[in-house]
Amino acid sequence: MIAIVAEGLWKRFGAVEALRGVELKVEEGRVMGLLGPNGAGKTTLVRILTTLLVPDRGSASVMGHDVVREPAAVRRAIGLAGQYAAVDENLTGRENLEMVGRLYHLPTSEARRKADALLGLFSLSDAARRRAKTYSGGMRRRLDLAATLVGGPKVLFLDEPTTGLDPRSRLELWQNIRDLVSTGVTVLLTTQYLEEADRLANTISIIDGGGIIAQGTSAELKSRVGGQVLTIRLAESSQAVSVARDLRPFGSQAPKVEETTGEIVLSIAGGAAAVPEVMRRLGELGVAVSDLSCRHPTLDDVFLSLTGRRAQAGSTPQTPAASPRS
Repeated sequence: MIAIVAEGLWKRFGAVEALRGVELKVEEGRVMGLLGPNGAGKTTLVRILTTLLVPDRGSASVMGHDVVREPAAVRRAIGLAGQYAAVDENLTGRENLEMVGRLYHLPTSEARRKADALLGLFSLSDAARRRAKTYSGGMRRRLDLAATLVGGPKVLFLDEPTTGLDPRSRLELWQNIRDLVSTGVTVLLTTQYLEEADRLANTISIIDGGGIIAQGTSAELKSRVGGQVLTIRLAESSQAVSVARDLRPFGSQAPKVEETTGEIVLSIAGGAAAVPEVMRRLGELGVAVSDLSCRHPTLDDVFLSLTGRRAQAGSTPQTPAASPRS
């Protein structure tokens, strides 16, 4: 079953087209990673799919319910965790979860049972009686994620859930997400972190400038780049553009150039075997190389090949931050 469908979604804010004909499908029980820089349209898409915004054009459904015509049914089926933990700092961890349970009209005993179970699931039982304002950033994010599960959602929207977390907290949250998916929950995960999409997502959609520019598994997307990626940093950055032009025959696509640093990124189908030929050509050109490396392609290379810039570099105007979880 397809859990999430978006067909031709458009959304404009004044002169800015935040979404331009977005097409998306997410299978039930899978993780779709929505990868793109700030301002690419990720949060706008999530807000439409969670009924917080109405699209200008196009349609979308979650678990078979149209997000415009059946918003209440959609909200009953989903959970939403935004970029910042939506917890009441003056309540304890248990009180936060029990309060959410009451908002879902659960009996008091059921709300307490769910709160205790979720505190255990997210390793927060020892901190259950502490006020949330004493929690670390990672603990708050786990509490926020736990709160999205009180209503038993079938689909979970995570909008950059690990923003601002330290590496250890990020790894812990990743494991929590894997555990949820193993129970059959469908996840749409927006992220700027390439490793996050690589580690968690079954399929990845790359969004830039309000449109989906590529979709596939991590391996499928990386295969677009070529066999190996050769990164060359010149001693004189001013020579980078002309040198990249000379190296074009060695690549499977046009080299990418960072003029300020003198870095040239070249996708080479021949792998490491082509490196001596490239070095020979650099010697013929009489340019000095300060660093050279050859490696397998990453999602950052995919994004760079598609857009001409790194995934964390973008910035076009974005819609206001997402409001509460459902």
